[in-house]
Amino acid sequence: MAAEIVNPRNDSGTEGAPEELFDPVFALHRGGKMAVQATVPVRDKDDLSLAYTPGVAKVCTAIAEQPELVNDYTWKSNVVAVVTDGTAVLGLGDIGPEASLPVMEGKAILFKQFGGVDAVPIALATTDTDEIVETVVRLAPSFGGVNLEDISAPRCFEIERKLQERLDIPVFHDDQHGTAIVTLAALRNAAKLTGRTLGELRGVISGAGAAGVAIAKFLLQAGLGDVAVADRKGIVSRDREDLTDVKREIAELTNKAGLSGSLETALAGADVFIGVSGGTVPEAAVASMAPNAFVFAMANPNPEVHPDVAHKYAAVVATGRSDYPNQINNVLAFPGIFAGALQVRASRITEGMKIAAANAIADVVGDQLAADCVIPSPFDERVAPAVAAAVAAAARAEGIARR
Repeated sequence: MAAEIVNPRNDSGTEGAPEELFDPVFALHRGGKMAVQATVPVRDKDDLSLAYTPGVAKVCTAIAEQPELVNDYTWKSNVVAVVTDGTAVLGLGDIGPEASLPVMEGKAILFKQFGGVDAVPIALATTDTDEIVETVVRLAPSFGGVNLEDISAPRCFEIERKLQERLDIPVFHDDQHGTAIVTLAALRNAAKLTGRTLGELRGVISGAGAAGVAIAKFLLQAGLGDVAVADRKGIVSRDREDLTDVKREIAELTNKAGLSGSLETALAGADVFIGVSGGTVPEAAVASMAPNAFVFAMANPNPEVHPDVAHKYAAVVATGRSDYPNQINNVLAFPGIFAGALQVRASRITEGMKIAAANAIADVVGDQLAADCVIPSPFDERVAPAVAAAVAAAARAEGIARR
């Protein structure tokens, strides 16, 4: 039951009332944003005997004898667990599991609205990597997939890896892979618009957290010519002695040009800037980029490069905001990815499925391709079905589909 906001108003007016009483955001969230709804009626004793005892025993016995039938006779095959520990929530950081629930509810309703997939928010009261893994493993029989959300780096990498090793259902950390998939889709179309291939481009990523690391790996796998990743101390390079294991791996994979020093140094002559870190990039550094550059400044609510500045120098500008063209929004990816994976009961989500998803998103733009339209709108109803079909086809082609 939702906590009640005490109204201190007296009978004569609203003096002294808290701001929450008049804020439409609080009004929308009161009582939560989602509820459980039955798909079958229970109107009389006959309905009750079918939906519950004694009829349900037949289904339970059948599943006990053939466990795979759980996908046909329960909601398992169309429901995802949205799991967090509340340590990296949006731009708010480590705010804890309770405070993360509004975001997890929001994620769940996006799954339903855009992908037709049911989702259940699960906020865990632990930040211990092994405890999170063990908890999710024990919950897994109830779900067809697991979407990891807002878990801080570097623990998120290990949690995802261990869960993928132990579970035979899709496990997907959206902060990593959803962002990378949509970024690749936009970059493909930006390159196409300017008559170039990915292999001709050199990129710079600001941010070496979950999103930055995943984007770097994914873009290189997709054929990007080169990319350098920068954290708060500068370019992640092999000569640095302060790197974590994750950053050391990134140093080995990226920065073929052998750059060192600051982010600004890396931007000189670069074709692509991708911001997933916050902060502000000096205008002079943006001006030093190559002609027809792309600036994807995705920090919310304040992009690393303001669009007005970016447009002075870049051929294509994208942000994470909904009030500017070319919004890099994960909702373009995760609903369709899970819908496709669940449709064929895939045992995991592969790199090939992610590439297929990115290509499907990019292809939706079609003849509308322009500098202010390299990525579809999150409300384009063609996106999720196209992504789901592409992901399902890729799963079948890779032999991991179970129907």
